[in-house]
Amino acid sequence: MMYVFILIVGLIAGILGGIVGTGTSIMLLPVLAYSFGPKQAVPIMAIAAIMANMARILAWWRDIDWRAVVVYSVPGIPAAALGAGTLLALPSGFVDIAIGAFFILMIPFRRWMHARQFTLPLWSLGIIGAAMGYLTGIVASTGPMTVPIFVSYGLIRGPLLGTEAAVSLAVYISKAITFQRLDALPPDIIFKGLIAGSSLFVGAFIAKRVVMHINAANFHYLMEALMLVAGLSMFWSAFQG
Repeated sequence: MMYVFILIVGLIAGILGGIVGTGTSIMLLPVLAYSFGPKQAVPIMAIAAIMANMARILAWWRDIDWRAVVVYSVPGIPAAALGAGTLLALPSGFVDIAIGAFFILMIPFRRWMHARQFTLPLWSLGIIGAAMGYLTGIVASTGPMTVPIFVSYGLIRGPLLGTEAAVSLAVYISKAITFQRLDALPPDIIFKGLIAGSSLFVGAFIAKRVVMHINAANFHYLMEALMLVAGLSMFWSAFQG
């Protein structure tokens, strides 16, 4: 029953993430943390996120801005490896609190960026990629932050979803390799990640059918609600331990 619940949440998260470009980790990570503990949840989510981003890349291949992908990923890949190593050295309770705080703090930060209507040049994505790569290594997902960044760069809908997925895939692969080298990806973790990721993969393709007909503003509000609930649930998990 635990895996059935994970698959159901993963499918919903995959559809939501496939529409707004983020939200998969926000929904699924607390479920994984509750089921397997916070230290296992992050590497499991890394495997699942690889599958989710592969699906989005396949769905939006022709729309991807590959220049933005390269500029962001070159510094982001080593930064993610550094962040993943930092994560494994942290106490489990601290990991829960850090993830919860990150989710909640992203709510006002996203609104602050949107209110100022930032327009970012291409070169700035390299600096952002290094910072976001390191944070992704620690907190499982920076999608709530990277999506408005790529919107500010000038991408919307298909180009936004495909490009964000491509940079995320590069960062998550780096993170997963680091986990593997630090013996944090034993076969059972990989198996759990593939199970969770399979539902995200399917959800991404379902989302493509509706993405052009959805009011994005409504999903931004929904995403903020999910961030708040997920952040509070991670705090609850930390203090329960």
